[in-house]
Amino acid sequence: MDSAALLDLLGNENRRRILRLLARKPCYVTEISDYLGVSPKAVIEHLRKLEEAGLIESRVDDQRRKYFHIARNVRLEVNVSPYGFASKSAYPASSSFDITTCRHLSLDVAWEDADELDDLLRALEDLEQLENELSLAQRWVQGRLCDVLDGISETVGTGPESRIYADLLASIRTEPKSVGELSEDVDAPREVVADLLESMADEGVVRRTERGWELTTS
Repeated sequence: MDSAALLDLLGNENRRRILRLLARKPCYVTEISDYLGVSPKAVIEHLRKLEEAGLIESRVDDQRRKYFHIARNVRLEVNVSPYGFASKSAYPASSSFDITTCRHLSLDVAWEDADELDDLLRALEDLEQLENELSLAQRWVQGRLCDVLDGISETVGTGPESRIYADLLASIRTEPKSVGELSEDVDAPREVVADLLESMADEGVVRRTERGWELTTS
C-alpha cells in the first residue's frame, strides 16, 4: 500500500486503536464497539476502510459472528529532517532472503532451526533485541546523514537556501540530470534550481554537459 495513503488511513485514532486491539486477538464488531466506546455503525465504517487497505481480514465462526483480524505485517517508516520529509511502507522480506547480502550488517541470530519452546523463546528474545538495535542504528544513521548534508551545505552554499545545495549535489552524484529532473527531485521551481546550479558552476562544483548537469569531481 502507498505510504501516503497508509498515513492518511492511520491518522485516525480509532483506527489505530482497532489495530492495537486486533493485534492482541480477533474481535467482532460488538467487542470493538465496547472497547472504543463508539457506535457499531462507526466501527463498521472503520473496519471497511482497514479491510479495503488490506490491513485486516474477516471470517465467520460457527455462530455466524464475523470476526476481524490482522491480515499481514506492514512496516511504515517516516523520516522528518531539515533536509526533507519522506515516508515508505514495506512488507516483510521473503524467508528465503539472504541477510548476509546486506554488506553493512553483521548479524548472528540463529532462529531458523528453533523448534522446541525453549529454543523459540530464546529466538524471540534475540530477535526483539535485534529489533531494538536496528531501531537505534536507524536513528544513528539519520543523525549522521543530516550531519553530512550540513557539511555539504556549509561547504558549497550560504544563506537560507543552503540546504538545497546538498539535495542538488546528492541528486547528481551518480548521473547527470537536467534542470527539469532536478526540479522534480528537490521539489523546487526550475528557475531556482537553474540559478543555484549556475552559482555552483561559478565555484567549479558542477558543470553543464550535453547529458545534463554533473559533478566536476568523482
